[in-house]
Amino acid sequence: MSNVPTTPRQKTSSSSTAPAVAATPTTARVASTSHAVHASPHYSTTRRHSLYGVEDRIIIDPGSRIWKVGFSGEGRPRDVFCPDRKAGAALWRLGRASDQVERAEEDRLLAVKLEKYLRAVFHESLLTVPNSRKIILVEHPLLPLYIKEIFARILFDNLQVPSISFACSHLLSLLAVGRITGLVLDSGHLESTALPIFAARPIFPQLRTTPLAGSRLTSHIRALLLLFGTYLPPPTSLSAAANIPAANRSTRVPEEILSDPVIEEIKTRCCFVGDVMESMHDTRAASPSDESTEFDVPPSDSTVSESEFSHTSMSRDSTISSSQRASSEFSSVAAHPQMAGAGIDQRRHNRLQVLATMYTRHSTATDLHMRVVPPVAQQTGTGRGTLIIPGWIRERAAEVLFEGGDVDESSVAEVILDALLKVPVDLRKILASSILVVGGTSMLPGFIPRLHAEILRAIAPPLSTRQPVRPDRPSPPQYDRYGPLRPLIPYFAILNNPSPPPPASARAAANAGKAPAFTPATLPWVGGSLAGSMKTGGVEVPREKWDEADPSARDPDMSVDISSAESASRDVLPDWTRTPLPVGAPSVAAAATATGAHIAVTAPSPQARVGA
Repeated sequence: MSNVPTTPRQKTSSSSTAPAVAATPTTARVASTSHAVHASPHYSTTRRHSLYGVEDRIIIDPGSRIWKVGFSGEGRPRDVFCPDRKAGAALWRLGRASDQVERAEEDRLLAVKLEKYLRAVFHESLLTVPNSRKIILVEHPLLPLYIKEIFARILFDNLQVPSISFACSHLLSLLAVGRITGLVLDSGHLESTALPIFAARPIFPQLRTTPLAGSRLTSHIRALLLLFGTYLPPPTSLSAAANIPAANRSTRVPEEILSDPVIEEIKTRCCFVGDVMESMHDTRAASPSDESTEFDVPPSDSTVSESEFSHTSMSRDSTISSSQRASSEFSSVAAHPQMAGAGIDQRRHNRLQVLATMYTRHSTATDLHMRVVPPVAQQTGTGRGTLIIPGWIRERAAEVLFEGGDVDESSVAEVILDALLKVPVDLRKILASSILVVGGTSMLPGFIPRLHAEILRAIAPPLSTRQPVRPDRPSPPQYDRYGPLRPLIPYFAILNNPSPPPPASARAAANAGKAPAFTPATLPWVGGSLAGSMKTGGVEVPREKWDEADPSARDPDMSVDISSAESASRDVLPDWTRTPLPVGAPSVAAAATATGAHIAVTAPSPQARVGA
């Protein structure tokens, strides 16, 4: 008999007296499979799929409007959805109620919504049990601590997850493109945030933010359509549709049809970012007092009366279903330079009219016809109404994101430059050549190339327009805000720029456009998937540590003050605002000793306390 070893299948089939252990379910399962079971289609490994194992972590990227969820080790999220699908509104805002009772009610409603959505993530999107999987929560650096506390309380107390890792979204985005050093700009729905990262360590004190983001763009598009858009109501009969011209049926845009789903569809499917207009910048330089123009609400000056806005109802209808949005039809028509709404006074001193005329002259985009649901008073017609979107609005609505100048509302380009001014000098060159743009708002076509052009325009030398105070003395030097950054012009490069300009240096040529072709909105989630597959992540909070910090979890019958329980649980959550200063920062006593000052260590007098 030969000494050729036999497989378990051969042993089982050839010997009838084989022990019972040879026919165990494990052996039968291995024998019945004809190919290796892979973990996911993106990895050629022999481990089981993440649906049947618990070694893969769950990555949750909860934005204020869009959520992305999935398993670690995969290249794309399993589900991308808007939690509030009907209204399309954000789950939380930048501000909170000033009254304590109203604030508590808002937190309670937010907790109810988050619990509903988190249960849907596990039971509908991922089809898995939450009590056996670790969670990586992709958090924004400016996510309020009370929202993180609500997330942790729901996941730990209600869903019984074993642990939660809080990972910075900017750092995960940089890891997704294979870098550990760079300047990440996250332009989302509520705000745009620039954060420098060096050696995989976010430099949080140098973080800069601006409210110019998707929410501001949404309100900007709505105001422009109310002013300059055209609406064709549905004809009352088929004969009227054939005999009455469309020009005779055109009216001002009713506010009811501009619901949040309609504006979101216009923003994502119709709008794009145009090139820089030099004439516009020359006009701004000549009249710096008119740099900032607000489009969030229609102006209330004498040039535009309240009756001209055709307010048929003060309440906005936001109940359009997703099927109705999907059935919206677009048709391209030839662009025409005349402005819609001829009843508006076209006086040149109105800044809105001046900008509209200039944008129309420089715009090459065509107008679009969009089928929308008519208002309630017009739903007795023969179909849907038609919203005519001017081409210049499609092309120039995103200009609000690049018009800075305000201290509290810097443009997206100024946010990057302000962050570079705050970092140490020896880090500026490497950060300027490793800029990464992420977020849903940055997915507008042409956003990243326009951002690169705006950075170079903002850093250019200012135009000298100041006149000397006295003729016999030279004029004082003009304030140059970004003068220290001007030597970095050849080194500016955006990693995920789809069409980078000709490089001016070897460093820019090695970095511009070299990032993998992930969409900017999914880069934080992809970084979290990579960190989860490597069994790493941010600060991990196990459930045992959460239970120790929460007195009500140890003894449910014990009466505990709610405020003290919340403060104790929040101490467990990571918060970079409570981290100590860097090691190299000198203390006040050391600085005073170095200057020769005398520091009194005794207790101050009562008069000193009152004066302080």
